[in-house]
Amino acid sequence: MARNENKILIIAGTGYIGSYMVKASIKLGHPTYVYSRPNSSKSELLNEFESMGAVIVKGELKDHEKLVSVLKEVDVVISAVAYPQVLDQLKIIEAIKVAGGIKRFLPSDFGCEEDKISVLPPFQAFLDKKKKIRRAVEAANIPYTFVSANCFGAYFINYLLRPYEQREEITVYGSGQTKAVLNFEEDIGIYTIKVATDPRACDRVVLYRPSTNIISQLELISLWEKKTGRTFKKIHVSEEEIATLSKTLPDPSNIPVSILHSVFIKGVTMNFDIGENDIEASVLYPDLKFTTVDELLDIFMYDPPKPAHAAFE
Repeated sequence: MARNENKILIIAGTGYIGSYMVKASIKLGHPTYVYSRPNSSKSELLNEFESMGAVIVKGELKDHEKLVSVLKEVDVVISAVAYPQVLDQLKIIEAIKVAGGIKRFLPSDFGCEEDKISVLPPFQAFLDKKKKIRRAVEAANIPYTFVSANCFGAYFINYLLRPYEQREEITVYGSGQTKAVLNFEEDIGIYTIKVATDPRACDRVVLYRPSTNIISQLELISLWEKKTGRTFKKIHVSEEEIATLSKTLPDPSNIPVSILHSVFIKGVTMNFDIGENDIEASVLYPDLKFTTVDELLDIFMYDPPKPAHAAFE
C-alpha cells in the first residue's frame, strides 16, 4: 500500500481503543508512531505493532523534551489515554505548543458527546475533565477534531449479554427500551484515522451515529436470542437502584454504573440533535460502511471478541 503523507502519533496506543487506532493507521498506509510507557506490560503488542511497521517511542507524558522531540517528527497526534490520565493531556497540549507544526490533535474523547449532555455526578466529573481538555485545545489554537464515537460495541455486547458466561439471565437497565449507539471498535479505529487527516473535520466535532447501530437493550437481546436459539430471563434493574449505586460505590467504581444510567436509561448518545458545525461520520464517508450491530453479533457467534476493561483499565 502506498504511504500517505501524514505521519500519525498515537499516544497510549497499547490501550483498549488505542490499539485499534494503531492498526487502522498502519492499514491505511500512514507512517505510524506509538508513544508508550518505558515500563509497559504490553511488550507482545508493541512487538506486533513494530512488525507491522510502526515506530515505537518509549516515554512518559511528563517527559516534556522527549514528547516535544517526537511531536516534531509527526503531523497528527491522537491521544487514547484512559480515564486516570485524562488531565495529563495538558502536558501533550503544552508540548504541541512548543513543537509547532501539528496539523491536527485528537484528544481522548471517543465516548459520549460531553458538551451536549448532563449525567450523574461521578460520570459528570469525568466528562468535566474531558471538557477542560477541549477548552485548553481551543484556547491554544491547536487544530483539532473532537470525536464522539459513542459506545464501544464489542465491549458493551460483552458487558450486556455476557455471552462468554453462558448465563440463562440477562440484566436489563431500566425499561430496556432506551436507544443507544453501539459501534464496533475496528470501525472506530478506521473512522478516527480518516477524520484525523480530513480537512473537512478540522475544528469540528465528529459524531459516530450511524442509523444501523442505534438499538435498545431489548432489541439487542431479541437479536441475540434469534441467533443463538435461546430465550433469556430478563432481570430489570431500576433507575433508582442505579442512581443509588452511583452515590454509594467508592470512586472510581461509581463511574461505570453512572455510565450505564446515562446511556441505557437516559439515552445520552441519542437525546440531542447534531449541531450545525458538527458532522456525523457516515455523512463524511457514504461509501465506507459501519459494521452493523447485527453483523457484530454474527462475529460474536463464530469469533467472539474477548471481554475487556476499556476506559477503566
